[in-house]
Amino acid sequence: MRCLYREKRYLCGDYLEVDIYPVYKKQHGRSKKAKPTSDVQKRLNQRNAERKLIRLLNTNFTKHDIRFDLTYDADHYPNSPEEAQKECQNFIRRVKYARAKRGLPALKYVFVTEIGKRSGRLHHHIVMSGGMDITELADIWGRGYTSAKPLQFNDQGITGIAIYLVKEPILGKRWCASRNLSKPVESERTGQLPQYQVREWNYSGMDNKAEIERTYEGFTLTDIKPFYNQVNGGYYVTLRLQRNRRIKNAGRKKR
Repeated sequence: MRCLYREKRYLCGDYLEVDIYPVYKKQHGRSKKAKPTSDVQKRLNQRNAERKLIRLLNTNFTKHDIRFDLTYDADHYPNSPEEAQKECQNFIRRVKYARAKRGLPALKYVFVTEIGKRSGRLHHHIVMSGGMDITELADIWGRGYTSAKPLQFNDQGITGIAIYLVKEPILGKRWCASRNLSKPVESERTGQLPQYQVREWNYSGMDNKAEIERTYEGFTLTDIKPFYNQVNGGYYVTLRLQRNRRIKNAGRKKR
């Protein structure tokens, strides 16, 4: 059965993620799709959540922003996850107020509420805008211990922290985020990449680095994940690229 290959691109600040996959012509009638098992669906949901959060963080945060972790002391420990969620939301509101008083840009954040596997205690992890003294942030929290770290990016952005943050949701949502976050810029095109080229990228991987970088001009390939589907004979490739530093620096000089 003839197919075309589609590219779906996600531009996330200085990072580009590309999914390449086959699109088949519609057939008369519909064949029944096999439903994935619960374990397969669970892994798929986890993978999709990780990728979504990676794109969101890479789009909105830089090395000038921070990861801020919040715990509770004995006097302030919440009675339930719902109460803990409200405590974290109240902290966010107080930080917004403090930033507004200092004339700082509006707060951007993503936070998760977790129960520690070993300790069994509720706590929070926040990725948030920098610009405030961490001692002041600890005073604003005032419910227990805190720790702060600057965000550290590698050639795939802050992938590691995104994967760490995405756990089993305890309140229906995997994470909560501010409304002022920018979304990745999405685009797609179909039929521009011939099958033989996708097949070559699938089999040879990073050996095609130079060719892939010519295709996505201005970006450096940092990772390629190929997959061959034996059921439909389709080739699937996910590319991760970082904006070329030379181009980034040239853009800064122009400004």
